[in-house]
Amino acid sequence: MAKRKAPRRKKMPAPFEADVLRLTQEGRAVVEHDERVVYVGNALPGERVEVHVHNRWQGHGEGRAMAVANPSDERVEPICAHFNNCGGCALQHWAPDAQVAFKAGVLDDLISEHGGTQAQQTLAPLRGPHHGYRRKARMGVRWVAAKERVLVGFREAASGFLAVIDDCQVLDPRVGLHLQDIAAAIRQTTIKDRIAQIEVACGDQAVALIFRVLDPPTQQDQARLVELGKRFGYQIWLQPKGPETTHRIYPLTGPELLSYEHPEYGLRMLFHPHDFTQVNAPMNHQMMTQALDLLELTSSDRVLDLFCGLGNFTLPIGRTAAHVVGVEGNEAMTERGRLNAQRAGMQHVEFHAADLTESIDDKPWARGGFNKILLDPARSGAGDVLAALNLDGVEKIVYVSCNPVSLAKDIAILRGRGWTLTHAGIMDMFPHTAHVESMAAFVREDLNG
Repeated sequence: MAKRKAPRRKKMPAPFEADVLRLTQEGRAVVEHDERVVYVGNALPGERVEVHVHNRWQGHGEGRAMAVANPSDERVEPICAHFNNCGGCALQHWAPDAQVAFKAGVLDDLISEHGGTQAQQTLAPLRGPHHGYRRKARMGVRWVAAKERVLVGFREAASGFLAVIDDCQVLDPRVGLHLQDIAAAIRQTTIKDRIAQIEVACGDQAVALIFRVLDPPTQQDQARLVELGKRFGYQIWLQPKGPETTHRIYPLTGPELLSYEHPEYGLRMLFHPHDFTQVNAPMNHQMMTQALDLLELTSSDRVLDLFCGLGNFTLPIGRTAAHVVGVEGNEAMTERGRLNAQRAGMQHVEFHAADLTESIDDKPWARGGFNKILLDPARSGAGDVLAALNLDGVEKIVYVSCNPVSLAKDIAILRGRGWTLTHAGIMDMFPHTAHVESMAAFVREDLNG
């Protein structure tokens, strides 16, 4: 049988100079070269940059600015020495104030384009720390035999390979400053080439590392990882296959759930390392305060919290409202919500698991006479549930969004059902990335006086 030829690597054009024309809504600079659009990282509007192309397709290319002839006044020195190589952050070269203004502009443009309106009042951007904020992450692991080195971190900006980094300034420092120590522990195992990734989950008091192992570790391998856990206070977990196979090997006793506090509400939220939680704790507190302010809660309110997770909003709402129902598609998360409600002594707070892409009007708990709704959907938005949900008697809706495109489209759905967008604004949950989180509030048109 004839040997199959290896695919020929596309020849990249020589580096060239070009003027940055604009930024896309994803924060990538746009230049033109050889009658082709090239999307460029590490570049800002108005700059003339030297572009090195690393990917090329029929209609466009991708590259990175490796030299800048006339730096923008908004250009700053990246906080991380690995910025030009690592793809974990895209905007560290841009002043934080400018990043926030850009994200606010993206939200406004999308609401106009897809929602066909603008908010009556723009919320001031919510802002927090610019580094050391990220409490949840999934890091790649790779054994490079030729260099006898283990890499731990994120993909390169210009390829799918893992970047060579020694630390991460954006990760929680309990992890981000110890990537070399984690790599050293993996290097001492016999399965250093069979660990695919590490999932990081940080609570207020403890940090969990979940090692995705493709082959079973030996007792000595486990001992090496346990030593890492003892040295830095990490919980060490192994995941041989799917999430249901995840188990902790250190410590062997004590509570397995991590936690974070809502001190202003007297709440301690327990969560499993695999559970979804907000990555930025300071921003989560600000987000909570703003959402509850927009709801204008009273002691007689009956509130429906859709896509509620483990109760991040549900339980703080329950400190004021008469009755709260949290609904989430993940049964394990609703179980965690019930546990947190029980620990807080909140008998008037319920949690239910349901598919929110289907009608919920036939559910007994959905006929609760709700007068206010909060929703915090995934990136796909809440179009299905908003189009079908019975909104009779509802006075106010607060929408927390992780995707401005789906939010804008859902605004159009609500406007078509007689709702007015009263407030909208961004939350800089992921500084140094183009990711836009936002919040919007609505009232029924007949109540909008």
